[in-house]
Amino acid sequence: MDKTFADKVIQFNENLEYTGELPEAFQALNPYLDNPETMTVMQEFYHKYYNDQNRRKFIIGINPSRHGAGVTGVPFTDTKRLEAVCGIKMQSARTHEVSSVFMYDMIAEYGGAEEFYKDIYINSPFPLAIVRKTKTGWLNANYYDDKKLFEAVKDFMIDSLKKHLSLGVDTSEVFVLGKKNSVFISALNKEAHLFDKMTVLEHPRYIQQYKTKEKQLYIDKYILALKNKKSPE
Repeated sequence: MDKTFADKVIQFNENLEYTGELPEAFQALNPYLDNPETMTVMQEFYHKYYNDQNRRKFIIGINPSRHGAGVTGVPFTDTKRLEAVCGIKMQSARTHEVSSVFMYDMIAEYGGAEEFYKDIYINSPFPLAIVRKTKTGWLNANYYDDKKLFEAVKDFMIDSLKKHLSLGVDTSEVFVLGKKNSVFISALNKEAHLFDKMTVLEHPRYIQQYKTKEKQLYIDKYILALKNKKSPE
């Protein structure tokens, strides 16, 4: 029997490993190695929502936050929403992640988790959390924060994106979160010819932190884009 979308994602995550060099002060965190329960809840999530062979639209983030997918193994999903919305409880961790708040408010308006995940697959070009050592401790970092960091992970990112495409996502249009992210994804796309068209949406963290008063406008923008509807005049 052919593998389901869930089987392919789980296999990708189980084999996820970054063995390349990183510039000094940066570190990649693999949530599946750091906490065995992460693997369990990730498998449960994908079996619940992706146990089919549907073709899905692809949303690309930046790289997982250590409080969101860096704990749950599910993009833009902290433990609060994993339990409250998806019905999957994580015993070993309790996290709150700003991006997850916006994403799940948008998912609720889309039609709920089942409806959303039936249509959409989310992941990141660099699918592991990245942290940077500072005077006050380790902080979240983006793959594009440092030129040497991007150069170090670039080939791995192209390889990861190609693996995501092999899961069965629609390559005619990709949805990229974050304007700065889109500049780098565009460069990767030019080199590797992955997607026909790129649609850029504001990053959930940016909306939640700086644009809360206009949040509904951004939710509408996401849904119109993802459902391929024209925005009203």
